[in-house]
Amino acid sequence: MKNSNKLRVIPLGGMREVGKNLTLLETQDDIIIIDCGMTFPGDEMPGIDVVIPDITYLVKNRHKIRGMVITHGHEDHIGAIPYVLKKINVPIYATKLTIGLIQNKLKEHRLLKTTRLKTVSHGQKVRLGKMEVEWIRVNHSIPDASCLAIKTPLGMVVHSGDFKVDFTPISGKPMDLNRLGEIGSKGVLLYLGESTNVLRPGYTMSESKVGETFDRIFSQTRRSRIIIATFASNVHRVQQIINAAEKFNRKVVLSGRSMVNVIGTAQRLGYLRVKPNTIVDIKDMKKYNPQQLVLITTGSQGEPMSALTRISNDEHRQIKLRPDDVVILSAHPIPGNENAVSGVINNLIERGVNVIYESLSEIHVSGHACQEELKMMHALLQPKYFIPVHGEIRHLKKHAEIARRMGMPKDKVFILNNGDCLEIGQNFAKMGKKVPSGQVLVDGLGVGDVGSVVLRDRKHLAEDGLISVVVTIDKMNRKIVSGPDIISRGFVYVKESGDLMAGARKVVYQVLNNSLKQKNLQFNQMKSDMRDQLRGYLFSKTKRNPMILPIIMEVKENS
Repeated sequence: MKNSNKLRVIPLGGMREVGKNLTLLETQDDIIIIDCGMTFPGDEMPGIDVVIPDITYLVKNRHKIRGMVITHGHEDHIGAIPYVLKKINVPIYATKLTIGLIQNKLKEHRLLKTTRLKTVSHGQKVRLGKMEVEWIRVNHSIPDASCLAIKTPLGMVVHSGDFKVDFTPISGKPMDLNRLGEIGSKGVLLYLGESTNVLRPGYTMSESKVGETFDRIFSQTRRSRIIIATFASNVHRVQQIINAAEKFNRKVVLSGRSMVNVIGTAQRLGYLRVKPNTIVDIKDMKKYNPQQLVLITTGSQGEPMSALTRISNDEHRQIKLRPDDVVILSAHPIPGNENAVSGVINNLIERGVNVIYESLSEIHVSGHACQEELKMMHALLQPKYFIPVHGEIRHLKKHAEIARRMGMPKDKVFILNNGDCLEIGQNFAKMGKKVPSGQVLVDGLGVGDVGSVVLRDRKHLAEDGLISVVVTIDKMNRKIVSGPDIISRGFVYVKESGDLMAGARKVVYQVLNNSLKQKNLQFNQMKSDMRDQLRGYLFSKTKRNPMILPIIMEVKENS
């Protein structure tokens, strides 16, 4: 079968992981990029700021890329855009708020003037090569979220984006189930469905439920200052906090750079309804009594540098905790962040404030569909083929099981890895040749310059510390001029470990003397011998294995 009769589906991120979402649809002549997200590093990545997908395949095929289409404005869907644009400058299509949030990122990276941003609205169709993309309204925890219906030469492909079915949304209209039903009735070749909440039975509660909880808490805490931590991008949640603040005559203060940026953009574009003078600058906070204030901050995930974490550690320059403060964590910990969130909660309680979090009250509902809503999508679309996306392997397998229970044949459901290529033809779907994929680590201004070896060294340093051995040698006369000096960092406290350091010095001295007697004196071999002998000595005495860094300097003495 000719390549012209194939559709290739290639995920570069978002498979068997949470975040870093990026999927390609490819025909013979065209490539469309769906979303371009990042994820945050785990504990095994010390010093790394963000993790983005490997786009080697996209760079190689840049001549075929017709555009990047975005489902919504969360970081795991737009966070990698600035880094990718530096390699491949392609037009970006998204709804109004999503474009506004992307613009904020491009300003920071000085890419705004060189990037082609195209604003679309729900129901609009855009032709990209031989494919046509339609944005369909869905509900999520951020406004302007979309499902994508992509007409390809082989048939209709539907990508759910992130969604939930909310019949009483905070703003806008409910999800456009009618349009999805129309598309399903005409035939769907492939459905890519999000799997984030697939382990939860039933339906996701409406966001309006959280508003009722806020009203109750505000009415019960009229004499306390209220501090609420939530995702900056959860504009609906911020809207409900603002509604409650206005109802109970409180002023709102925003803390955290991302919170100020996102809410400022949402307000400017008309996605937040705020009365004049409700939001006050953090610098003017002292003009009001504490019980007149609501502080909305970042840090619901226990991020080390976030506003709430700094507040809990008494390190925030402008916000100091008071004993009668009420702190609300209005978010669910992302997998892997549980310990960090618990640490912040414990710090806050230690400081004597009242902390309200999800297990104590209904102060968070998910933006993702539970099992019954996922089943509804399958029933509406009735796809020929199905790929579960956005989740760890347990999520993807559970979603595949639901699809099979609803009548899909097992051989029509595909659980993919990042880099896999599913080839779909007129009457077949099969796995094609894998493409390069993986993680690219961003550390400060460095993109991709930190690899597995550097990470291994960082982890080694963090866990075991460093021993540095400094010696100066006269190679001509084969003698030690100075040293060996042994410096410990993060291993032992030298002043209280005199015997250990003296023994280590003897070991090094013996290695040096033996090496200087060799006919062929090689500094590399000398360093290797120092490492081996010193490692064995230190482990025998301490049962620890620090990184050992020998430094040999050569001098030539005047005759």
